[in-house]
Parts: sequence; structure tokens; C-alpha cells
Amino acid sequence: MASTMAGIEESGQGSTVGWVDPMGDPFLRTRFAPPARPVTFLRRERLVEHLDKALLTPLTVVNGAAGAGKTLLVAEWVAGLARPVAWFTADTADQQPGMFWAYVLQALRSSGVPVPSDNRCPADASRVDRTLLARLAAELSGRDRPAIVVLDEYDRVTAPEIAEQLEFVLRHAGPGMRLVLVTRTEPLLPVHRYRAAGDLTEIRNAELAFTPEEAAVLLELHGLRLPAHGVGALVDRTGGWAAGLRLCALAARESPDPERYLKEFEAGRSTVADYLLAEVLKRRTAETQDLLLRVSVLERLCPDLANALTHRTDAEPILAELHRENAFVEDLGHSWYRLHPLFGEILRAHLRERCPGLEPELHRRAARWLLRSGFLPETIAHGAAAGDWEFTAGAFVDGLAIGQLFTGLRRDELAELFSRMGPEATSPATDVVRAARDLSQCDLDRGLARLHHAEASLAADVPDAATDVPGPAAARLSCALLEALAARLAGSPLQAERAAEAAEELRHEVPAHLLGQHPELIALLLTHLGSTRLWAGRFEDARTALSAAAGCPGGASTALPREESLGHLALIDYLNGWLGRAERKALAATTDSERFGLCGPSGSDIARVVLAAVAVDRNELDQAQALLDETVGSRLATRDPVPATARSLVTARLLLARGKTRAALAAVHPAVSTDVASPWAQAHAALVASAAHLAESRPDAAAEVLRQVPDDQPACVVEAARAQLAAGRPAAALDLLDRLRAEGPAGPAVTVRATLTRAQAALEAGDPAAAGKLVGQALLEARRERLRRPFLEAGPWIRRLLGTTPLHPLAAGWLTTGEAPRLETPAPLVVQELSERERDVLRRLAQMMSTEDIAADLCVSVNTVKTHLKSVYRKLAVNRRNEAVRRARELRLL
Repeated sequence: MASTMAGIEESGQGSTVGWVDPMGDPFLRTRFAPPARPVTFLRRERLVEHLDKALLTPLTVVNGAAGAGKTLLVAEWVAGLARPVAWFTADTADQQPGMFWAYVLQALRSSGVPVPSDNRCPADASRVDRTLLARLAAELSGRDRPAIVVLDEYDRVTAPEIAEQLEFVLRHAGPGMRLVLVTRTEPLLPVHRYRAAGDLTEIRNAELAFTPEEAAVLLELHGLRLPAHGVGALVDRTGGWAAGLRLCALAARESPDPERYLKEFEAGRSTVADYLLAEVLKRRTAETQDLLLRVSVLERLCPDLANALTHRTDAEPILAELHRENAFVEDLGHSWYRLHPLFGEILRAHLRERCPGLEPELHRRAARWLLRSGFLPETIAHGAAAGDWEFTAGAFVDGLAIGQLFTGLRRDELAELFSRMGPEATSPATDVVRAARDLSQCDLDRGLARLHHAEASLAADVPDAATDVPGPAAARLSCALLEALAARLAGSPLQAERAAEAAEELRHEVPAHLLGQHPELIALLLTHLGSTRLWAGRFEDARTALSAAAGCPGGASTALPREESLGHLALIDYLNGWLGRAERKALAATTDSERFGLCGPSGSDIARVVLAAVAVDRNELDQAQALLDETVGSRLATRDPVPATARSLVTARLLLARGKTRAALAAVHPAVSTDVASPWAQAHAALVASAAHLAESRPDAAAEVLRQVPDDQPACVVEAARAQLAAGRPAAALDLLDRLRAEGPAGPAVTVRATLTRAQAALEAGDPAAAGKLVGQALLEARRERLRRPFLEAGPWIRRLLGTTPLHPLAAGWLTTGEAPRLETPAPLVVQELSERERDVLRRLAQMMSTEDIAADLCVSVNTVKTHLKSVYRKLAVNRRNEAVRRARELRLL
């Protein structure tokens, strides 16, 4: 019957032409109609506009995975064309050339494209006459407007013969035909040739993926509204896969809490899983299904790694075929692949059901293969997933990666990973990792106990060939790093030097390539050593180590130690009195890690403390407080002595600047115990105490505090001179200042104070010209640094000098504002800060309270109140109560 009907068609007899295929069966009209779009379909203009280019190129390929939305996209595009389109949905039955071309011809006729009567339907389903194809191509080439032919599900047509015939017609039809292939696989046509000639329009899987903005609109079409971060998370999880998003949205609509469902749905127990298992997994052979299930535990894979998990050797062709067929296997290049994230998630759930207990073993096999192949980060991840902590910690420590727990992009990830390591894991390596975690949290006692236990075990340990590690040298070098950190936290320079020496010896025993892979280890060692030297007051030795650390290569891996080193170098400059240098280094320290999106444990914090110190010296007190507030809750408040001490000193100086002497004295000593006292910490604590005593008119007490500090601290020598001058001993003050070296490390923050002290002594000696000259010298030096505090702390004597014509221009704009005041009515340009108790007395003075009333109200003696009043008068440069109140109001002290 079939052959009879075919014969009738070839002879042109009968009325059945175009209504039956070569097998004698009626043509299925549904195969010639584009599918209807659902009401929740989202038209994506960027893709439709891209498809418009199909009108200009002979060939268009829309190539994507199952459910990628490619068919509906083309259907939407076709619906918007003001011209007929021949649509043909292929079927597995179309593997025979005669059958395939019969349907193509019928699609053309159904769309209104005239096909000459001599182009009859092929009589034989298994073959097609070459003449028929030539006539068809000739007919199409003569058209004024090209015929648009869409072949949907073209991946079902796998016969190479059909691909050759289709390419023949397309090539010879010329501008008369526009062929659009909708397929899951790369078509057998010579696509590369069309691409090279610019005759190809392509839309592939990546372009078909929904963007977060498109996904948000799609969810709204389903009646769902999610915050932007929720939509972004869903797109990441589904990879923007159209069917996955639609199925999730449909399921979420049935949930009482749609937002929570979309955030927490179990992929393995969802309609998405049913779709992928049916459309992708179950269509594969048993061998391919087994491979997919086993490699689902991997973030990425290559054929050799897949073979290690399957114990077979056929992974390479299977993976290549899966990728070619868009079976949710993405090609990363260089023979590496990865599974679509949602597909992998579903496969893992399916693996647990089908092969319970196999997943840890797969992780274990993967970890060992990855370690042998040199992929340490993935080795650690799979070793931890397998629960094999001795192996994981061993690979981590012997891979010289211990520094990554303190710096780099993976620091938080590794800390979380090793936090899952239970107490049952016991080995030298696990002790080293636990010690690193303890020390990173500044738990010095526990960290040292575990570190020493690990070192004792390593001393007696014999390398285990089964673990594929290079031996104990890398582990001992890791221990040296931790010893240096412990020394830094303990403030022990001797211990730090020993750790550095041990590290230097061990560096020669570790493979050079291994050291090259982990530049953060040396950068951290140098930073710890430099910090400990700084604590000991060995500034130049500290500068050598810290400068080397700041210059280490390594990008993100060394960004935090570089930042810490710059912060410490900035502190050295500040302690030496060089504000500008300190500020520049501190600002540089806060930018490097930000460039890599890192947040350091203390590097940027110590830089902020230095910036706060500079702000105090410039009398930018609110700015200083804001910078200090940014460091609250950081490691500064715990065991690291250098930044903790620096912060406490800056806080004390800020409180002094605000007249809160008692609070300043309470803040000056941080609660950090160290093995060795720091000379600069002691000196600056004495400076705060001395300044507090001077503010409360106790110069002898101020001088006594400074006598306990070694005389090699320039800032302390200057402060001691100020105390002697306040006590009425100018000769002693000048003698102290003469001891300062003419040249040395002291910067403007020290030398300006020294110059002002000499100026005050000259003024009190009756030499205003010399005093003015010295103040001018101080102004010139301070202006470059915007150094204001020395002038504010100098006392009332300096106001008249600053009001003079020669000096006022030097102060205007940065220290004072407005025009120069007249000598007879000097403006209140600067004032020595009142102490907290003096402010209490001044407030009661403004309330017209008597001396006795003030004493009773403050619970002090009348003589104490009189002493405070004298100090208030002196600082405000007045002689009577009403003048003191008026001047205080002018200065906004009341």
C-alpha cells in the first residue's frame, strides 16, 4: 500500500499529493506548527533581537540543553515576523533521507512556499533523488524573498547523509533560503565554515541562560516576588536554566512560604529532579549513568579523574559526547569539565539513594588523585568531605599552605572547613592546624601547647610514603611560622629571632617550587618578626623586616601581611614624629587588601590607629574618634601587643586633648601581658601621664614620671623640658633640650614641641624677639604637617605672639582664621586645654558659686579649689572670675 501511494505521487496522479509520507502515513500537522507559548512565557528582547540577524545569514543555530527555552524563543520570534515560516519538528523516525525530505517539502507547502509539481515527495523512505534536491535548491535560489525554514529538535536527526544533503540545498539555495536549526547538539553541518565567512547566527546555552533581572520578571509572571539577593541566589543555583526556573516557580506557588521554598528546596526531591533524571540521565547508557553519578561529587573533572572514580578507562569519549549533546556537562577547556550546578546537586541526591555509603569513598579517591596531580585546594576540600582529617591536615601542612589560614582569599573558607575537624583526628598535622586556628584567635596558651606537641611528634615522625607528602621539612617550616606568631603575641623578641633562624634553615630543605606557590608564608614570617622587633624598640631592624614583607610578591595571597607591614612601618614613622610619612604609609596600607576584596585581621586596623594618632596631632578630634571606633572589636583589643598598645595610647592622647585627664590615665595601659617590656610603650605612657600632670598644674609630678624613662627617647626629653619650665627651672629645661641630637630620627612632632619650649623660655627670659623667631620657625615646620596640638598645648603665652604681624600670616589658614588681631586685644587663637576637674570648677564659677560652695559641691578642700582656680586663670590668661567666665564662653568651653 505504501509503495502504491508513493508511486501515485511520483506520477502526479490522484488528489493525495502532499498528504501522505513515503510510508503511506498521513503527515502529522502538529509537526508543522510552532508550539504555543504559555501565559507565563517571558519575551526576552535581547534574544529576539539577536534572532533577527537570522534574516541576514543563511544559517542560524540555536543550540542549548534540554529545557533551555530555545524552542519557545524561536516560536516567539516566528510569531513576530510578518511573513510565513516553514516549521518542521524533527522526530527519531526521520533518520531516513526520503522521510526527512518529504516532511521538509510538506513544511514548505504548508507555509505557502510554492514547490513545483515536479518536486514530488520521495517515493522511497530510505533515499532521496539528488535531482529532487537540486530542483529544490534551484527553485529557492530564484525567490525574491528568502524562505525561512525552522528545523526544531534537529538533534534527533543523526544521519550524516541527511546533513550532507541539507548543506547541499542550503549552499545552492543561496539568498533564497534562511535555515534555522534548533538543537541540543552541535549539528553535523560544517558550521565552522559559515562562522568563518560571517554567514552564521548563533545563540548558545550561555546566552539562553536567564539573567537575574529576567528571572525576577519571570517569577513575577508566576505571582512571586523575591528580593534581589534571593533571585540572584536562585539564578546561581539553577545556572539561569529556563526549565529549572519555571519548575521552581510552579512548585513555589504551591508552597505556604514561596520565598523560603525557593531558597531551601531540596533539588533531589523536586519536579526539577524528575525532569532532569528523565530527560538527561535515564536516556543514557548504564556506563554513562554510573559515570555521571560518581563525578557528581566533583566541582570540576577531567577524564583521568573521572576514571579514578569509576575504575574504568572510558571517561574521555563519554564526557566529550555529553558536552556535545548539551547534556548539562560544560567544557571548561584543556579537557576539564563541570556539571551544571543543579544537575550535579540532583545527581548527588540520586547517588545517595542508589549507592548509600559510596560518596565518602568517592571523595577519598578524588582527594588522592588531586594531591598526586598537584591540586591542593581541591585535595583539601575532598579530604574534608571524606572525613579523612589526618590525610587532609597532612596534605595541607606538608603542602606549605598553613599561611592561608591567616591571609588570602581562602582564609575564611579554610577556617570553616577545619572547624569541622573533630577531636578524634590525632596526628602532628592536625595539631599544627589546631595550633594555627588557636593562634589566629590569639589564644596563646592553647596554641603553644598544641604547637609544642606537634613539634615533639614531628621530631620522632618518619615520613609515610602512603600519604604522598614531601616529608617533615614543610611541616617544620609551618611550625616556625607559628612560633614567630606566638612570639609576636607574647612580645618575645628572642623567640621570634629563633623562629626566623629556624625558618631560614628549613627553607633550603623545602622544594623551591613549593615555596614559590606559597609566598604568603615568608611574608607572614617577616611581618611577625618585624612586629616583634618593633615592640622591642629596635626600629631600624624592624623596618628592615617589615619593608621586605611589604615588598613581597603574591597578589591577593600576600595582601594582608603587606598591609600589616605597611601599618607597622607607618607606626614607626609616627613614633619618630614624622606625621606625613606615617599618614602616607597608613593610607597605602588600607587600600591594598581592599583591592582584592579582603578584610585583614589587624593590618588595616593598625593603619587606622596611626591615622587617628595623626588626626589627634592635627586637632581633628572627631576624625580621630571615628577612626578609633572602626577598630572596636578587632584583634587590637586582645593579645597583639603592638596594635593594642598603640590604640590605647592614641585613645589616651585623644582624651587628653579633650581635657579628660583621669580617663586618659586609665586608658593608657592595655590589658596585654608580654615577655619583654616595650621601651616606646613605656615612654609614651609616661608622656601621657606627664601631660596629665602638667594639665593639672603639677609640674614636679610630671618631671618625676619622666625621670623613670631612659633619656634616649627624644619626645620624653622634650616633655621633661616642658615640665622643668613649668616648674620655674628654665636652665634645667634648656639643658635637657641641648642634649637632643642636632640630627636624628626625630620628626616635626618632636622638634616643633622642642622649638616652642625654647620660645617660651626665651619669652620668660625677657627676649620676645628670640621667642618670636623660634615660634616662626616652629610654624614653618608644623605647617607642612598641619601639626596643631603643640601650639594648643603651649599655653596662653603664645597667643600674643601669634597675633603679631610677622607670625600671623604663617598661622593663617591652617592654625588660625581671619585677619591678624591687634596686639592690645589678642584674639583667643589657642588655649591650653583645661583638665576635667578644672572644667568642673569653671562650670560652677559660671553659676556664681563661691569658693566654699564649689569645694562643698565637689567634696574637696577650699585650698584645692583655689589651686584649680589659679590654673584656670593661667590657662585662660585672665586674672578674675568674671574674665574667666567671659573668656571660657568666647572659647565655647561653657
